[in-house]
Amino acid sequence: MDANQRSRRNPFGMDEQCTNCPELCETREEIAHGYGDVAAEFVFVGERPTEGADETGIPFFGDERGEALQDVLRALGFATHEPGEKPEIENAYLTLLTRCRHPERPPTDEEIGNCEPYLSSEIRMINPEIIVPVGERALYEIAEEYTTSPAEEFDAETHHGEEIRGRGFEIVPMIDPAEASEEEQEAFLESFSELLGRDYRQTKGRRGR
Repeated sequence: MDANQRSRRNPFGMDEQCTNCPELCETREEIAHGYGDVAAEFVFVGERPTEGADETGIPFFGDERGEALQDVLRALGFATHEPGEKPEIENAYLTLLTRCRHPERPPTDEEIGNCEPYLSSEIRMINPEIIVPVGERALYEIAEEYTTSPAEEFDAETHHGEEIRGRGFEIVPMIDPAEASEEEQEAFLESFSELLGRDYRQTKGRRGR
């Protein structure tokens, strides 16, 4: 972690009183901005806060769905905390397309657009080697913004754990681990571990799609 980083939670000081989406302001508990290592080489991007993230303000944390991703981080060596403990993460950053939760529906296109400056700022400031979109909606938005191919060509199940060429970095999609089968989880861990086991920086921008 960068020696100058004071906090893992919202380390870039994003607006914690944001009112860009009035309907979500009425339903949210906390705004869940990014969390983790500002010098990370790996950024994990989900669609929206889970119920636990809405309560804690920490993406992928505070409930069973979030813990499924935390299990992946521990298995890959990015996290050292015990289940249920506040995340202790190195070389990884967790963030979301949208920062506020509506308990009864997914985010609208407009809401994703309203939050896009937060996400693009985080990616620009971190400048990761690998972006991991978690789930179908995250993959679509990341592919649309950061690849030269039509976003409709990508599917989280088909491209699960596969390296896709992005503009300046690799994209490695992941099926939401809360919805993945044991076989799918094992396949992702195996694929990603192979990526970590080689010098992925040498192949950055030249592998995959």
